[in-house]
Parts: sequence; C-alpha cells; structure tokens
Amino acid sequence: MIYLDYSATTPVHPEVLQTFNKVNEELFANPDSLHNFGGKVATLLQKAKEATAKLLHVQPQELIFTSGATEANNLAIRGIAFANRQRGNHIITTMIEHPSVYDTLKQLEQHFGFEVTYLPVDHLGQVRPEAVAAAIRSTTILVSVMAVNNEVGTIQPIEAIGKILGNYPKIYFHVDAVQAIGKLPLNIKQAQIDLLSCSAHKIYGLKGSGILYKRQGVNLLPLQTGGSQEEGYRAGTPNVAANVAFAKTLRLALDNQSQKLTKVQELNKFLRLALQEQLPDVVINSPLLEGSPYILNISFPPLRPEVIVHGLDAKEIYISTRSACSSKDTKASRILTAMHLPDAVVSSGVRISLSHETTQEQLAEFVNELETVVVQMRKVVK
Repeated sequence: MIYLDYSATTPVHPEVLQTFNKVNEELFANPDSLHNFGGKVATLLQKAKEATAKLLHVQPQELIFTSGATEANNLAIRGIAFANRQRGNHIITTMIEHPSVYDTLKQLEQHFGFEVTYLPVDHLGQVRPEAVAAAIRSTTILVSVMAVNNEVGTIQPIEAIGKILGNYPKIYFHVDAVQAIGKLPLNIKQAQIDLLSCSAHKIYGLKGSGILYKRQGVNLLPLQTGGSQEEGYRAGTPNVAANVAFAKTLRLALDNQSQKLTKVQELNKFLRLALQEQLPDVVINSPLLEGSPYILNISFPPLRPEVIVHGLDAKEIYISTRSACSSKDTKASRILTAMHLPDAVVSSGVRISLSHETTQEQLAEFVNELETVVVQMRKVVK
C-alpha cells in the first residue's frame, strides 16, 4: 500500500493512541463531578489545556477544545456573527475557503441577512492583502482567511492581512489553520490572529478532536448552551481522553518540525521532477514557492479525476480528487476554478498529499503506476 492522502487524514501516532486509551481506562470520571475522582480528571484536563497553550504560545483560557476544525470554524464564524450583529453584518473571506467556512458563510448570507464579500485569488491561489483592505466597510465585523489551502496547498499572506487588520480593532480575524499547524511555522500572536481553528487528525491525532483559539477579549456567542464547560463557550461533558491526546498530538507534531518540513520539501521536489520527466503532459496546479510542500495538485486533461483515483486504488495507491469533505461532489473544483485555470485542467485535478514518513521509493513507484494508469485511460479516451 502507498498512502498519499495525508491531507485528508493521517494514521494515529502510537503514543497518542496509548495516551487516549490510558485516560479512558484509568481516568474516566466526569471532570465536573464534585468528588475526588472527578477532581483528578479536571486537573488532568486543565494540564492538557496548559500544555497545548504553551505549545501555541497562548493562554490556557484562550483555548476551546472542540470535536474538530469543522466545529471550530462554525463556532468562530457563527459565534462572531451573532455576538456582534449590532455592530455590523459584513464579513470578508475568499473564494477558496474550506466548505466548513464557505458553506457556513453562505448560510449566514442566505438565511440570516449577513453580507459576505468573497475575495478572488490569483492564478497561484493567493488573495492580495490590499484586496482585503479595500473590501473593509464600516459594517465589517469579521475576516476569515485560511492559512493553507487544503486542495492546492497555497499559503496565504496571513501576517500581512493581520497587520492590516491591526488598524481595525473592531474587526476580528479568523484563520483556518488545519493544513498549517504542526507542519509550517505559524505565530498566532505575531500574525495578530483573533481566532484560529485546527484539527488533530491531520497531524497524527484522533478524529473528532480539535481546538479553537479565541483571543482574550473577543466577543463570541456560544452555539452550545447548557453548561459552563470550556469557559462557557462549549457546553457538554468534555471528551477528556481526546483532549489530553490532543496535547500529546501537538507536541509530537511540533517536535523536529523544521526537519520534517525539510524532508517533505525534498520529497515534493523529487515528485515534481519525476512527474514532469515521465508524464510531460502533466499540469501542476500547486504553486512552488507560495505553496505548502505537503500538498501537490495535478491535472491530466481531459481525464476525469475519479477515473485516475480509482485506477490507482486498484493498485492500492491512495490519492484524492480534492478535500475529503468535497470528494464525492461531482461539480468542478471551486478552488481550481477560482485560480482561473482552463476548464479542462479544472475538471481533471487530483490531490497528492505527503508526510514526513513518505519515502522517495514510494513516490517513484507511485509515478510509475500513475504513468500506466494515465496511458491506459488516454487510449480509452481516444
């Protein structure tokens, strides 16, 4: 098996799984219970939050444990929108956000009367910071821009946008950092980010586990009520084992992060060259300098992406057509379309995503098998 779909999810690190199982087995009490057993669990939960906060260089009270980045994105966007509606109803985002951001904003727009500006991106998939500045209105309450695009890997100019928004203290800045945290350098405070979402299962953690960073002083309306958990922002009995495991996940992801990044950069370079040498008609959609090396989006027009995916699947090689949340959507890629790519390229894009555990030998075998699949499919098309 050759797994090249790490942006969709990763295997669970053995140490993370060990931590999760140990907490579930030994410290299963409700942390809100008044007895001593519950108190021990509450202390463990607080230590996990403190450890996570230290890794992110933020305060423990600024973190909200969630069921993942989709919930974190929803809480950040809806929470800001509903809490600050008396000040304004305008939100700025980009055309290439993840569905958990894009569809949430569409719902606010269509059902709750909010106005949303969807900024265009260039052919690299980047939004211009000056476009963000130009879109600001007196009624703007939120700007939401992802750190790294999940489909093509484009890195957005988060620090430049944060610097602009620093001049507008009443406009909150939300960043979906799912494909950045644990992989690329990102300084929350330096980028002047007010809200940040991330997920454990993209960095060798558990599915159903994530966090929302909420800067102190940010006015956020809870979406779940009925309890005082998570500083009152997320009612419900906490998943203690998953939250403790998140702290372990993040620590492991940040250990030797620069060395892991260097290795993946080398793998990305190797893969690009191998593809161009063996498949000269390949179209590489991911930017080189402006992109994360963990993601490589390519096209073989006019072949359908699902045909390529299934052809490789038969050989136990796993890639995807786009983000896992949109993989069953047969419509043309919203991301590639927004990058102004030709229709034939847009309709044939597939995503390869790498890990520091990927090897050059695996990539060489992948390219060989991909060449076979593409050649066979082109004969059918002709």
